[in-house]
Amino acid sequence: MLADLDRARDALHAIPPDLPRDEWVRAGMAAHAAGLPFDEFDAWSAGGGNYDARAARDTWRSFKNGKGLGPGTLFKMAAQAGWSPGNKRDRARYAKAPGRPAERTKAPRPGMGAAEVWQRCEPAAASHAYIEAKQGTAEGLRVVPAGDSLRIADASVAGWLVVPVLPLDGGEPASLQFIPPPGAGKKLNLPGAPVAGVFIVGDLPTAGAVYLCEGIGQAWACWKATGAAAVVCFGWGRVRSVAAELRQRDPSARLVLVPDVGKEAEAETIAREVAAQFVTMPDGWPANADANDLAQRDGFDALEALLLAPKVPAQRFRLLGSADLHALPQLAWCVRGVLPAHGLASVYGPSGSGKSFLVLDAAAAIADGAEWFGYRVKRAPVVYCALEGEAGFRVRVAAWEEAKGRRLPAGLRLVLQSFKLTDPQDVADLAAAVLTAGAGAVVILDTLNRAAPEADENASADMGRILEAAKELQRLTGGLVLVVHHTGKDATRGLRGHSSLFAALDAAVEVTREGDRREWKVAKAKDGQDGAGHPFRLDVVDLGEDDEGETVTSCVIAPDESPQDVTRSRLPKGGNQKVVLDALGELLRKSATFGRAGAPPVRPCVQLEPAVEAIAPRLTCEPKRQKERVRQALTGLTASGVVTCREGWLWLP
Repeated sequence: MLADLDRARDALHAIPPDLPRDEWVRAGMAAHAAGLPFDEFDAWSAGGGNYDARAARDTWRSFKNGKGLGPGTLFKMAAQAGWSPGNKRDRARYAKAPGRPAERTKAPRPGMGAAEVWQRCEPAAASHAYIEAKQGTAEGLRVVPAGDSLRIADASVAGWLVVPVLPLDGGEPASLQFIPPPGAGKKLNLPGAPVAGVFIVGDLPTAGAVYLCEGIGQAWACWKATGAAAVVCFGWGRVRSVAAELRQRDPSARLVLVPDVGKEAEAETIAREVAAQFVTMPDGWPANADANDLAQRDGFDALEALLLAPKVPAQRFRLLGSADLHALPQLAWCVRGVLPAHGLASVYGPSGSGKSFLVLDAAAAIADGAEWFGYRVKRAPVVYCALEGEAGFRVRVAAWEEAKGRRLPAGLRLVLQSFKLTDPQDVADLAAAVLTAGAGAVVILDTLNRAAPEADENASADMGRILEAAKELQRLTGGLVLVVHHTGKDATRGLRGHSSLFAALDAAVEVTREGDRREWKVAKAKDGQDGAGHPFRLDVVDLGEDDEGETVTSCVIAPDESPQDVTRSRLPKGGNQKVVLDALGELLRKSATFGRAGAPPVRPCVQLEPAVEAIAPRLTCEPKRQKERVRQALTGLTASGVVTCREGWLWLP
């Protein structure tokens, strides 16, 4: 006796796979109960002319252990098909069969091999009833001779049309499909010979259109309508694999899938996967109607018109031309030229520069739709997450309201609870709360460090997770996510942390401080002009006394329009700054590099590190201190707006 699994496998492959659906399901349930894997069931099912890979997998998944039919049903069905347990030769065959169990199939009985059956068949004639009914051609086909003893699924196939299943590049048939005269039954495949090939009607071109069809009737119709090759895939379940093989064989081929009615959606999916096209039958045709039906009723001219105008599947990546670009909507601004209405932005600067006061003022302006520093503002809901200095935020709001003589705008809401960008649940919960404030809201996270307290800002992987979380928050809320962030110890290096942060931003506002003078400027903007400085000051607001009689104060921002202060603040401070500025000017005059890192196209630029190396010998301090002093001088010049440093490039604004 064969081992139990080998015996079950032998029995399964003795059953013709071209069964009515309920019998096919019975065989599958019994095979499942016998312990056979899905791959074995799928390989057996593929031998049927009505094979559907997705249906096979979905059906298999529906089988439950211990429920339904038992292994005995499998052996009973096999016995009814003429099977009996194998002998030693059978066991040797299974032991030597290569590959996975799914690749092992039952060897055909003597006289049942594809090549043997094909050899004893006779050339088909155009007068065969099926060929006449489908208006096909007999080329390449044969007929089972009258009186032949071949029986499949208890049916004699004598006189049936035989279609060879051939390797794509030619050779002996791997299997055969038998087609009865119209009304005499359904198509059957040769048992024990899985369908692993195609039949080509016409000449397969090196390049040009190739039509992929389920059966030979559709292929005949496509070939006669267009003159182009049509490939018989032997069932819809094989269209995907045949299309992939054809695409690999000829990347330039124009593959066109020709599905029956009801299979258009899957055809589009396959076409997208293999860079193909597809057609759909005109409206009004019943389910399973096909190209041959269209040609029979409306003529080959109607089919030709359909086939020569295939559809291109919707692509995930859309290729745009000039006209498409001009048709795109204009960029939407929250603060025109400064902050976009959608995306990821940052306001950054050193501690004590006044950036949080500045952001609160901007938030109120956005919620109110009021002009801000001369920039037009589009009203939007704002949710301000005050994650740093929460206790003092009430005082800041009170100072703003005292200075403005009114309450905060109704559209500005505050969150004082802790929040972690790196916690997906926190992101989802905050997004849900933000959506209650209105669509397209601006979400402010003050500060990024407090929003991701456990992350290493300097690590690429951690910063990647922070950015992905911020983008997910933006996607869920549909507006702008604005993070407040610090600069590092060296202000010339910009945002603190990994450089991927600045690269990912759609907009950035840099806040600087030189003594009592503060300034903000656009460091990066979508289609906006950056670099213009906007001086501001912090005005102290007296809020009375607390419960212990101590004076309570806070600050509000106000534009600083004093030209004297601006002019004075832009002069270099100290001897080192003057020497460094003069030396930098010489380097810039000799530079042949322009417009780097956001500098105006006509503005010469030099790289930071080579500039430090070149300028260092100009200073009179100890040689080991020279580079450090150059960096300090550049930091001061950058903070005062005399020099711009961004992404490792220097230029004069």
